[in-house]
Amino acid sequence: MKKILTLSLIAFSSVLYADFSQQEFVYKDPRVMGMGSANTAVGGYSSAVFYNPAGLINIKKSHGIEVELLGLSVAASQKMQDFANDLSDAADTENSEDISKVLQDYSGEAFNITVANYSSVSYHTEDDLAWSVGLLASGDINLLPHANSGNAGLLEAHGRAYSGLQLGVAQNFGEVLPGLPGELTIGVGAKFISQKSYDASLDVAEIDANSDDLAQYLQDTYEVDNSGFAVDLGVLYAPFPSDYWNPTIGLSVMNIGTLNFDDAYGAQPLSVNLGVSVSPKTEYADFIIAVDYVDALGSQQALVYDSQSAKYISSDISYEVLRHLRAGVSAQVLDNSWATLTLNGGLYQGAYTMGVDFQLTVLKLQAATYQEQLGGEMGQLEDRRYVVGLGIGW
Repeated sequence: MKKILTLSLIAFSSVLYADFSQQEFVYKDPRVMGMGSANTAVGGYSSAVFYNPAGLINIKKSHGIEVELLGLSVAASQKMQDFANDLSDAADTENSEDISKVLQDYSGEAFNITVANYSSVSYHTEDDLAWSVGLLASGDINLLPHANSGNAGLLEAHGRAYSGLQLGVAQNFGEVLPGLPGELTIGVGAKFISQKSYDASLDVAEIDANSDDLAQYLQDTYEVDNSGFAVDLGVLYAPFPSDYWNPTIGLSVMNIGTLNFDDAYGAQPLSVNLGVSVSPKTEYADFIIAVDYVDALGSQQALVYDSQSAKYISSDISYEVLRHLRAGVSAQVLDNSWATLTLNGGLYQGAYTMGVDFQLTVLKLQAATYQEQLGGEMGQLEDRRYVVGLGIGW
């Protein structure tokens, strides 16, 4: 039974992708997550299209056409490996009570595996127009064991697999109005996303009864297909662009369109995000300090299991300021024609983040850690995650 169950879970995790947490953004760049996910007033990468398309204007002109041929990232929860090993060992005994014991031992802990790839081509022209075209393929699986097989079973599995095309363009218009200082940049993005989502509440009997092909059972029983189109709007305003601190104010309105997916798991509601940043340059490093307030209107919702309908339904999330707050610091300590090195740190949903971004000619390496708030209230269910990224580009 061990081989059958383990193979089924591997297949299950390869097609089930989700995120318990708020989903203000379609994609989470490891470089941005290490900086507390504060990017509304920053940008500078092709992934700016997922936070504020106006941020494309901060891609360096000196880089010419930027190609990210591979932008692979893998993230996992702190104890995911231990949980997978113990569950596999329990399956080896062919005793459902051993499986129940493992699920009870890990009750109240959340487990996540995420795999994503974003490949893109971007360019900042001499006319202060920046554009980006990208392809996204991403997904993850989230598992939540329970001590007792109640309404939600002994094991909740939530997931989605999704892919899509992402377009973005940003134009710097110089001074806002005659006599008014500062520079205004307006960005517009568009994306088409197709996904398969899953929500399952499993007990041991259900796992045992379908252990010969658990992945196929889950697909046949729980799979939901959706697709949608959305437009993103963004603004950057730099009141004193020549100042040492270069303060910048950002505003983005993301996911205007049909990405609600009939409230299925993985839905992307409209999100309004605000941000401020400063970017002083010193003798030792180029710094960026940023603070964001994301999903200001509180559009995000959680999915909860309704025992009467035996389905997951949308439920409001308590509006807590700290859940919406992002803050980060980035220090580029090395930047030459061969290599760049950037160190990041920040605060994300009340917990610390750290990250490093190293580029050597065409090879790009990133690592970061952050913590998701998964429950309806802060502190109810937390998941510390670690992510590594590998990129090839120029």
